[in-house]
Parts: sequence; C-alpha cells; structure tokens
Amino acid sequence: MTGAGSREAARGSGRLAELDLLRFVAALAVLAFHYFIAFRSVWGETPAELFPAISTVSGLGILGVELFFMISGFVILMSIWGRGLGAFALSRFVRLYPAYWISVGVTAALYGLTAAEALDPKLEAGEYLANLTMLQRLFEVQDATGVYWSLWVELRFYLLISVLVVFGATLGRCLVFMGVWLAAAGLSAFTGVENHWVDLIVMPKYAAYFVGGMSFYLMTRYGPRLVLWCTAGISGGLAVDAALNRVHGRIDLVGYAAMPVPDWAIVATVVAFYALMAMVALGWLGWLRWRGLVVLGAITYPVYLFHTAGAVLIVPALHDTLPPWLTALVTVLATMAFSYAVYRVAERPVQEFVKARRRRRTAGPLPVPAEPSPEVPPLDRKASVP
Repeated sequence: MTGAGSREAARGSGRLAELDLLRFVAALAVLAFHYFIAFRSVWGETPAELFPAISTVSGLGILGVELFFMISGFVILMSIWGRGLGAFALSRFVRLYPAYWISVGVTAALYGLTAAEALDPKLEAGEYLANLTMLQRLFEVQDATGVYWSLWVELRFYLLISVLVVFGATLGRCLVFMGVWLAAAGLSAFTGVENHWVDLIVMPKYAAYFVGGMSFYLMTRYGPRLVLWCTAGISGGLAVDAALNRVHGRIDLVGYAAMPVPDWAIVATVVAFYALMAMVALGWLGWLRWRGLVVLGAITYPVYLFHTAGAVLIVPALHDTLPPWLTALVTVLATMAFSYAVYRVAERPVQEFVKARRRRRTAGPLPVPAEPSPEVPPLDRKASVP
C-alpha cells in the first residue's frame, strides 16, 4: 500500500491492522519481561537463570510499554480529528475502564480468596476502591498491580492532548503542541532537575514516545514532510536517552545477571520502534491485512492487564510438577484465553452498545412521511415497509 493508501485507511476505517500487530507484540514483550525476568517471587528463583537463552530479549521487553506509548500517540491523534471533547472522553472511558474494573476485581479476589502471596500489594478494601478510579496515584494510593502505572501515564497524555481537542487539531497546532512538549521534556531531561509538577505534567521520561507516534500519524495524513521527520528524529534522540536511563535503573536495582541487557541492544530496540512506526506511516506494512490481527489487537489490553494475575495463580501451582518452559507456556495460553473471554464478554458488548447509541444519535429521528394528497391513491403500506 502506498502512503496515500495508508492515509485513506487511517481516515476511513480508523484502524490500521499493522498497529494491531504492533500492539500485540508490545503486550507480549511486557509479558516476557515479567515472566522471564522480573517475577522472581512468582517463580521462587531468578527467572533469568531459568530461561538463560532468552534473558536478553526478555529483558528488552521492559520497553514494550514505550512501544505502547508510541502507538498511543499515533492512534489517539488519529482519533481526535474532528471529534469533540465529550466524544473523545467517552471513547477513552469505554476503551479503558470495563476491562480495567474486571482486572481490579480479579486482583482483589486473587489475594482475598486464595493463598496467593507473590506480588501481593496488601491493600485494604478502600484502597482497591480507589484503584477503580484509575486515579489512585493522584491520591497516593498504591497500584493494585504493577502494570497500572502506565495507565496513569496514558491518562495524563489524554489530558494534554485534550488541548488539541478543544482548539481543533490542525497540522500547525499539532506541530506547536509537539514542539513545546519536546522542548519542555528535553530541558527537564538534560538539566537533571527533578520537580514533581514537571514530572506530573510534562512526563519527561515518556513524552518523546508519544510525540514520535504523533509525528508518524501526521505523516500518514499530510505526507512525509521534512518538519515531521525532524520532530520524529528529535523525539527519537530523547527516547534513546530515556530508555537507557530506565533500563540502567532496573540493572542497578537487580544486577546485570538478573537483567542482562547491553546498551547497544537498548539503542537498537528503540531505533527498531521508530523504524516500524515509520513503515506504518509510509504504508509499507499495508499488506498486513489478516483479519486475525484485529482480534490480536483487541485482546492486547486484557493480556496486559491480566498476565500478572495469571502468573501469580498458575506458575506456583505448576512449577514443581512441570518444566519451567511448559509452565510458562500453559500460563501464557491460559492468560490469552481469559483475555479473549474478557474482550468478548465485557469489552466488545460495551463498545458496540456505545457505537450503536452514537449512530442513532447522529442519524436523528426518521422523517415523518407526508400525508398522501386526495388526488393520488395512497401506496400499499405493506409494500412500502423496508
């Protein structure tokens, strides 16, 4: 597919299958990082020692969240075009909260009704209720499960991009928005000055990824202009620096043996993210049109939310009877199956209900047929009913 074809798809269907695949890859990356690197308390021993052949690749999975942020920058900017603030807020609410509420409930039940101990946040009932808002960090309440931290980042991105929703998204306004955000993030990163409000609003550790994704969406809409390549390049430099700092922080915490990820691999991974998003923007991945990709994209969010609970529940039960690889495989398949069930039972019905209501509201009331004149015989009513 050409770049023009990609732009037409983005404006028309509002969905790019290649992004569904990248979403799923990002979710698997995060899952691999947790299962094969981070979840020591789940396995009872260092996962990198259990799975040494994939320890470096799994360690790079920590950056799967950053790929999510890039995709979010692309997709959210695409979704706000010509949309009002109310419609944008409703679409985000419907997309995030149904599966999230189930996740909070599953986590509370996991630690309240079973003997599970690994990764237990030890929350009170009121703290689980606070987690239902997705604003628990604003209230200084601990996350019920570790992956929720990224949702707090996403919510702040939605708040920032609402500025474009209110004023209307245009190329010029987007470039100003992205330029100011990158400048603020870069200034914060290179001065090394830590400030609570700057971190809360500017998000210097993650801003580059969102701006990179936004740049690539604008390429699908307006073509690969030089200013957009420059914006993507600047964001890429900041993204590499942020990724190195994040992985180094993890290595300093657990040691290189438990997180064997060299610097060159970190840089190569971030460059690969940008290359893949550029390929999406230029339409080079438009041949990816397998219908199953839509399903993979749909279950990505539930996989992200529920893979921790799956590991806590299944791995300790099987670890002593099955080899580590088989235990991990069973856990992954069970997580996928449960995630698909959540999508079909909870997410999809709510999303389809809201879409149907929106279509009916847009269509408006059906026109009332005029009374037939006396000179013209009325139509056969049975024949006129569609």
